[in-house]
Amino acid sequence: MGDLAQDTAVVGADGRFSGTLSPDWEIWGPNGGYLAAVALRAAGAHSGRARPASAQCHFLDVASFDRVELTVETLRQSWRAQSMRVSMAQEGRRVLEALVWAVDDGLDGLVHEHAPAPTVPSHDGLAPIDELFTDGDPRPRFPFFDNLEERPVHWIADWERRPKGEPVHRCWYRFRQAGEADAWVEAGRLAVLVDTFQWPAAVRGHAGGTVAHRAPSLDLACLFHRTQLPPGSWCLVEARSPIATGGLVGGSAQVWDEAGRLLASGGQQMLCRPAPGFA
Repeated sequence: MGDLAQDTAVVGADGRFSGTLSPDWEIWGPNGGYLAAVALRAAGAHSGRARPASAQCHFLDVASFDRVELTVETLRQSWRAQSMRVSMAQEGRRVLEALVWAVDDGLDGLVHEHAPAPTVPSHDGLAPIDELFTDGDPRPRFPFFDNLEERPVHWIADWERRPKGEPVHRCWYRFRQAGEADAWVEAGRLAVLVDTFQWPAAVRGHAGGTVAHRAPSLDLACLFHRTQLPPGSWCLVEARSPIATGGLVGGSAQVWDEAGRLLASGGQQMLCRPAPGFA
């Protein structure tokens, strides 16, 4: 079981950092949101700013669970905000390029909020996913999922005979290892939640049986609206995949806290590839 605060830690200074990718965050290789979280830690260490405002990542190659080198360059800096480019490499291969905006705390400005959470049951009234899975369920369970408690809002018991449905995934999540952390670690947790569940949403739009494709992320865009979460708090994720065409799968995701406040939002494009056994 992984601890995101430990598993995204970086060391270094003056724009040059290193870290080690943990296999606890595996889905078809290192999870994209996890890679984004590592890049955020490097940006935070470089800037010294209080919190990230946004991150846009391009995933360039599949990383292995080993040491990575990160280079952070400041592109623009003002008294309240800073733009950075983060480059992640492994054994000379570029793995990720990210653009990150960081801001200070205590900024003044407009205040409004019109982002209601979906009307769904509380996590208290839903069954843990461990109680819902049965022997022989064909859905894969990668090591990544050991890091999260899950309570699905809409569970499909007979996955092999599921009807074509709305390509939407709604579920409550809580990180199993989540102590006190700064805003950069919390933003990493939110990046993981924004990134991971747009593919499961897409799959729900197709009738039963094994999907003949995988869809690794080409990119990930995250907007961080709030980065102060009580340790061990639950988050509601709603991921959508409104379109899949031309070998691409588009998605978006939003994350709310237990009080119904929007924490983060974002989206991605995924590239379809034949799954093993369907090539």
